[in-house]
Amino acid sequence: MGDHRAKEALFDVLVEAARALGNGRRAELVDVLAQGERSVEELAVEISQSVANTSQHLQRLLRAGVISSRRSGTRIYYSLAGPAVERLWRALRETAEAHAGELGALALSYLGDRTSLGTINRDELQRRLKQGDVVVLDVRPRPEYDAAHIPGALSVPVDHLKARLSQIPEGRDIVAYCRGSYCVYADDAVRELSDDGRRAMRLEEGFPEWKAAGLPVESAT
Repeated sequence: MGDHRAKEALFDVLVEAARALGNGRRAELVDVLAQGERSVEELAVEISQSVANTSQHLQRLLRAGVISSRRSGTRIYYSLAGPAVERLWRALRETAEAHAGELGALALSYLGDRTSLGTINRDELQRRLKQGDVVVLDVRPRPEYDAAHIPGALSVPVDHLKARLSQIPEGRDIVAYCRGSYCVYADDAVRELSDDGRRAMRLEEGFPEWKAAGLPVESAT
């Protein structure tokens, strides 16, 4: 018969990653790092926290083995520890979507009304890419595009979209994608493109789900 205290210690360690994710800001960090490696300064901007607070959250994730780090010169860069972390984060979101009754109202408050936005799923986008009759825009920040993106996608961060409208080919449907289900970048891009008279839609979910499905990706390096 196994020692009960050893069993307790075992299960305490098994849930350490979940404990580390039991904070909204740390969950945001994991969501951003699912797109690719980032520095602490960039991450602080992304989650609207000070560098000091962001560093504390990152250290907690490091201790739990959720993320890894490397130093380059005077900067430290962080990334997810592996694909299992992405699967864990996805499972947590799916659980919340299935059981958290207030999630829908909170998502609507943050994302706005999406009912008027056209969408396209992964299979259909793959088919359209093979046909070559669609323009795909990656509207995430440029470092995330550089880390990995859908092959053939153009990098047009949403903040630069208005200034670069003339560079986007006309006469074809446009598909914008970003970080996932709770990312507003693609929504904002589709609204702006539609206001300009373009035929635009957003990819259902986002780049992490595309990658997780085993579909082709490429990097800028």
